[in-house]
Amino acid sequence: MQTFRTDLTIEQSSFSIQHQNGTLCIGSCFAEHMGQRLIDTKFKTLLNPFGILYNPISIQQTIDYLLSGYFFTENDLFFHQERWHSFYHHGSFSKLDQEKTLQGINEAMEEGRAFLKKCDRLIITLGTANVFVYKKTGEVVANCHKLPNQDFERKRLSINEIVQQLTSVFKQLKNENPELEIITTVSPIRHIRDGLVENQRSKATLLLSLDELCKTLDFVHYFPSYELVVDDLRDYRFYEADMIHPNRTAIDFIWKAFDNTFFDPKTKELNQKIEKIILASKHRPFNKGSEAHQMFVKQQLAKIKLLEDSYTFLSFGKEKKRFEEQLE
Repeated sequence: MQTFRTDLTIEQSSFSIQHQNGTLCIGSCFAEHMGQRLIDTKFKTLLNPFGILYNPISIQQTIDYLLSGYFFTENDLFFHQERWHSFYHHGSFSKLDQEKTLQGINEAMEEGRAFLKKCDRLIITLGTANVFVYKKTGEVVANCHKLPNQDFERKRLSINEIVQQLTSVFKQLKNENPELEIITTVSPIRHIRDGLVENQRSKATLLLSLDELCKTLDFVHYFPSYELVVDDLRDYRFYEADMIHPNRTAIDFIWKAFDNTFFDPKTKELNQKIEKIILASKHRPFNKGSEAHQMFVKQQLAKIKLLEDSYTFLSFGKEKKRFEEQLE
């Protein structure tokens, strides 16, 4: 039978990701998808302590801040459209109240800093090589927060700029934690506001930059999420209606490839057990008080206890609460 797609073969990774590994995910909204999958499957994971980031310089700045002892003050914020913002953070941190904005930023940074000290897996997802430089300071911003276009200069980073900035911070991270392995990837999400041609040039810049980093740093690795969507699936059926974001089917496909690349057989087996409990916890009973459902709930609680006793790094607090609320 004729095959109607190009099958992208990915080699098994030389290292694995296990539930007890500390995995920090930083980058674009595609990093959110992969990071959330890890969180949902009970991996020890922290996701984007500065919010969604797209460009390599902002990601480098985030890691620098996490490595330092710096905490943000009112001098790092600005007021625009009735909210306080930080140029280094996603808009999800912006609040009406300055104090609450700072509190949210610094609490997330403290959590991120503590997690980074212990993590031995770092997933970096780059979205674009195009950056906005704030003219008043000459600094690259992570988010323009709807300030006027004339306040910024837009430019595409060079391969050398990206490699230089990320090499420095990656080496520092490795010195801090010799067990660290870094997984890099390019987001398949298309930045079509830049135009299709410019989007491809931007993605090509990122791909070549990561190739150079992987060649020079043996603890930096590349996972081809971009190629899986653009070259393997290669069909608009795998995009949302906006024709920009990969849909659930595409994300499931990439997650399966990620699973096959980075999870060993024991981790895969444990994932299956975890997923069954999570799925069961979402079940809505037709008759909560029935003998059959009460038996089902007790069985699930017993399975949770067995897993938590066997794997002390696992916690099913949310699922356990759902089941206990159904007991009569």
